[in-house]
Amino acid sequence: MSDIQPIDPIALKIGPLEIHWYGIIIGLGIAIGLYLAMKEGEKRRLEKDALADLMIWAIPISILSARLYYVIFEWNYYSQFPEDIIKIWNGGLAIHGALIGAVLTAIIFTRIKNLSFWKIADITAPSIILGQAIGRWGNFMNQEAHGGEVSRSFLEGLHLPEFIINQMYIDGVYYHPTFLYESLWNIVGFVILISLRKVRLRSGELFLSYLIWYSIGRFFIEGMRTDSLMLTDSLRMAQFISLTILIAAIAIWIYRRKTGLANQYYLEA
Repeated sequence: MSDIQPIDPIALKIGPLEIHWYGIIIGLGIAIGLYLAMKEGEKRRLEKDALADLMIWAIPISILSARLYYVIFEWNYYSQFPEDIIKIWNGGLAIHGALIGAVLTAIIFTRIKNLSFWKIADITAPSIILGQAIGRWGNFMNQEAHGGEVSRSFLEGLHLPEFIINQMYIDGVYYHPTFLYESLWNIVGFVILISLRKVRLRSGELFLSYLIWYSIGRFFIEGMRTDSLMLTDSLRMAQFISLTILIAAIAIWIYRRKTGLANQYYLEA
């Protein structure tokens, strides 16, 4: 098995400049998600350029918050190697950190622009989960976000392409492709959210559906990973955040229905 070579995480070198697959794939996920959101925004009569203006702020803030989240919970390492804090091309962008940054940015932006946060959240929900599905392949290129040890026969039993099986061979051991599990879960979520657009969901409920779907999958898949940020010896930070978001999303859904805050329907907004 020693002749198995991993995919080079560096896509292109231009002099001293190295362009990593991780960054390319993350950027691709953002670009595709933004394109789909803007097309849906046109259908929902969203103010022209509103999403583009929001993304000018949301994208850099999300990347910064994703990195900050990760660094905080890995401070024992980064306090000794502070020069590595900026090396986001090696991985270390926490999705929950990005989501927190994006939501806070959207709340502030919509209040300043006098727009509906829930309308924008509903419009962008499928794009967010699709971007996450694509972004997980950046982890694949870096051979990270994997699970515990498995046999090659186990991976072959999943009928995976040879290039995935080979990339899961790390330091002489095969690992669970948990990046793939989450990517597929998110793709299914994308299809569900697109389908729910045709249902008479009320304002905000498409976004809350995204939070619920993603949190359920992330909770269980996170339990399989070996590189999790830990809250306690037995509880992973992402599992705690996923449970918190899941409970909060359900509570907000019920509260908005009972108080009449969700009387407007998505297709009519």
